[in-house]
This record gives sequence, structure tokens and C-alpha cells, in this order.
Amino acid sequence: MKTALLSSESESDLDLLLELADKLGIKTRILTGEDAEDLAILSAIEKGKTGEYVNTEDFIKELRR
Repeated sequence: MKTALLSSESESDLDLLLELADKLGIKTRILTGEDAEDLAILSAIEKGKTGEYVNTEDFIKELRR
């Protein structure tokens, strides 16, 4: 399975693409702003994973600086 995200300033253009996808049998889903934020956070978490242990107390102290 492959996934594509499309964003447009034009609602009519996006509606046209969604209609075409429907005719081609491609599943579509409109993301809310919250959905988009969740995806961005997930991406940042995945990029930030190092596999190294981080001391929680030290981490929180650094955040509070």
C-alpha cells in the first residue's frame, strides 16, 4: 500500500482530485487539522529516535531551563 497526501489552496481543485480518486477506486480520507498535527508529531518522534537511554530527570531539567 502506498499513501499520498495532497494539499491545495483551492477547494474545487481538491474536490476534483477526490472525485477522480473515487472513480479510480482509490480510498480517500479528509484529514482534520488535528490529524495533520498528529502525523507531524509522529514524524518528529520517529526522526528523533536514537535508541539511546535518556535519563528522564535530566531531560525534564533541560526542558525547564
